[in-house]
Amino acid sequence: MNYRHILSRYGITIVFVAMVIVASILSPYFLQLGNIINVLRQITIIAIAGFGVTFIIISGGIDLAIGSIIALTGVIAASFAHPNQFPVIVPILIGLLVGALTGLISGSIIVFGKIPPFIATLGMMISARGLALIYTEGKPITNFSKSFDFIGEGLVFNIPFMIYILLITLCVSHFILRHTKIGKYIYAIGGNEQAAIVSGINVTKTLLFVYSYGGLLSGLSGILLASRISAGHPTAAVGYELDAIASAVIGGTSLSGGIGTVWGTLIGALIIGVLNNILDLLHVSAYWQQVLKGVIIVGAILLDRIKTLNTNEDGR
Repeated sequence: MNYRHILSRYGITIVFVAMVIVASILSPYFLQLGNIINVLRQITIIAIAGFGVTFIIISGGIDLAIGSIIALTGVIAASFAHPNQFPVIVPILIGLLVGALTGLISGSIIVFGKIPPFIATLGMMISARGLALIYTEGKPITNFSKSFDFIGEGLVFNIPFMIYILLITLCVSHFILRHTKIGKYIYAIGGNEQAAIVSGINVTKTLLFVYSYGGLLSGLSGILLASRISAGHPTAAVGYELDAIASAVIGGTSLSGGIGTVWGTLIGALIIGVLNNILDLLHVSAYWQQVLKGVIIVGAILLDRIKTLNTNEDGR
């Protein structure tokens, strides 16, 4: 195995390990358990949304509406989470349903309207944000039941409950992608849609599932965010779509489709989380943090390019 194959297969993991080593040298506080749990808590919402967009990118699409769907589902779930109103399961199911429905609408526009994913989800991004503002009249929704607050703030064995939700979502998403027929269809469609059609794969149903699942996970992120900040805010989660897409791309999901894993997306989210954390510990300006995040995204795309070239050369 030469260095190109090592870089191709383990490059992003090597980058993550190197970042952890450098961060632990720069700040002795970094490896303390409390700080590690803090990093995991901070990446949870972006990582879960990132798992959904990983499905979409692998299928050859994109979703720009993630942040707006998180805001919309957050305010709707929050409006059903007041004390003595409904059992906690009600706002959770409503939030998930709204998220899945927005994803299904985006998928339907793409599949039946033959609209490019970029345009369809751009329209959903604007509409969902507008609906969140209309629903709340621009005001945050607060005053939640204790059980709803527990979702984002509670601890189980001294570990935030959110982290358990992250791990469950990771395992479910990995199982769907790697061990189910529809997971294989998603890779096939992203690799070559025409070949998938010729092979008898139902592209319409598969893409509708992909966008619905992406919306469902955005809805889950919206519930977690509302509970975490104790408010359903219509202007929340601005720019989250970029962080979710960046997590997927940094983690090795190819923007050309057909390649990617949710484990890689988790590593991508961890890289962003570790970077933000160490820069905070070193009191680096938030503006420079944005610059470095952009550099890392470009570096990840260059790495993706190298992997693609290696694959093409090996296939000759």
